[in-house]
Amino acid sequence: MDMRAAFHGFPRFVSVGLLNTLIHWSTFLVLHTVMGFRQASSNFVGFCLAVSFSFYANARYTFKQRTNIPRYVLFVGFMGVLSYGVGYVADQLLLPGLMTLVVFSGISLVCGFFYSKYVIFRGRKQ
Repeated sequence: MDMRAAFHGFPRFVSVGLLNTLIHWSTFLVLHTVMGFRQASSNFVGFCLAVSFSFYANARYTFKQRTNIPRYVLFVGFMGVLSYGVGYVADQLLLPGLMTLVVFSGISLVCGFFYSKYVIFRGRKQ
């Protein structure tokens, strides 16, 4: 596999991801720090809000495809399990919320890109 081809679209994905991260982190911090929710639920809710924005933006600008509900549900399901799992582990290990956000953001960036490119938006040349 050609590495340049594998990462085609990655810069646009990162740009959308920066806005996604702002939405996710803001929501997490309000829910966890201000309202006292557990990290697992705070991370999951923050992710769900942010993913709605990024799914549409990546479909349109990064992968140049139309959005559809089955693909949205597939993406949210896969990445949602990851977000909840990272928060759950952080709760169990009593890790600080900032660590949860940083770890999940890194996992989300890499896994989200390849899952989007090769599963959700596969089959269309960019």
